[in-house]
Amino acid sequence: MDGLNLLKLIKYAAVLVAAVIIGNWFLAETRKAKTNKEPWYKPYISVPGLIILVALSLPLILLLIGH
Repeated sequence: MDGLNLLKLIKYAAVLVAAVIIGNWFLAETRKAKTNKEPWYKPYISVPGLIILVALSLPLILLLIGH
């Protein structure tokens, strides 16, 4: 494995680790909202929820801006 492939592997691993951290953070917010009997949308307006929503809508935004 040359240096370029190793660097690409490190980049993919960093993105995967970040996704796991944000996912666990969102899951903790969801569990906290459920135990506190808060509305179902409460985790989605927290910091990890907004990060996830932006990440999911980013391709659509880029597509609309590109045209």
